[in-house]
Amino acid sequence: MSIELRDVTYTYSEGSAFQSTALKNVNLTIHDGEFIALVGHTGCGKSTLVQHLNGLLKPSSGQVLIDGQDLHGENVDRRKLRQQVGLVFQYPEYQLFEETVARDIAFGPRNQGLSDSEIDSRVHRAMAHMHLNYDTLSQRSPFELSGGQMRRVAIAGVLAMEPKVLVLDEPTAGLDPRGRDRILGIVKELHRSGTTVVMVSHSMDDVAPLATRIVVMSQGEIAASGAPREIFRQRALMESIGLGVPEAARLNQALREKGLDLPEALYTQEELLTHLLRLGKEAGLC
Repeated sequence: MSIELRDVTYTYSEGSAFQSTALKNVNLTIHDGEFIALVGHTGCGKSTLVQHLNGLLKPSSGQVLIDGQDLHGENVDRRKLRQQVGLVFQYPEYQLFEETVARDIAFGPRNQGLSDSEIDSRVHRAMAHMHLNYDTLSQRSPFELSGGQMRRVAIAGVLAMEPKVLVLDEPTAGLDPRGRDRILGIVKELHRSGTTVVMVSHSMDDVAPLATRIVVMSQGEIAASGAPREIFRQRALMESIGLGVPEAARLNQALREKGLDLPEALYTQEELLTHLLRLGKEAGLC
């Protein structure tokens, strides 16, 4: 399933004294199976953009197409199209409200009109995806869980609707390092299992090992789009809009300046370590 934004502009409070344009003629195509990292500084339009992907916001001008169908066109089953795109807001645990974990996760599928047996199957699958033990957690109150568990329950509620595209707005915000790593690991697993992922982030270290494509936003526009290695080569651009590059890329550059024979475009910890071990073996150090 593909999503295409054509010349999308969005203006908040249009026609009022508080008018503010958040998106300006944005063109973007999200292909089936991609993992897109949508990055940019606060206020650049990332969250506004992702709210267009399932129709929560309607463009002031332009079109949003899902599998070629205009999401806001006439005679379109908007509800059906929107269900293909699951959107997880920042701090989604604030939206938990049911008495038990299982009932909270079942809320979306129940509103889809599914049978009780199908709802139960989806709850089981969603909890398994999020590494939540059904037997020990399904009948507990979500408000008795840790912050990281609550975050995973909230994401499971979106997964239970089985969207083809999963959109995550800063999914690791406010989590400790262990919770952050666990969420990112699960998102990686979901992508490998075939889910198209769009993840909003301001952390280059988070997106570097995950994304197949990085879309850089600045002042409501797309400033750059490409494979991570291509984007992180543009260090001056990234720093000019307040993003920088991953720590591994900065360390690699510093070591190159010290004379180490390292490739120019290393950007993940794993590949930097691999090349450092190679140098160590060549020098007889390991």
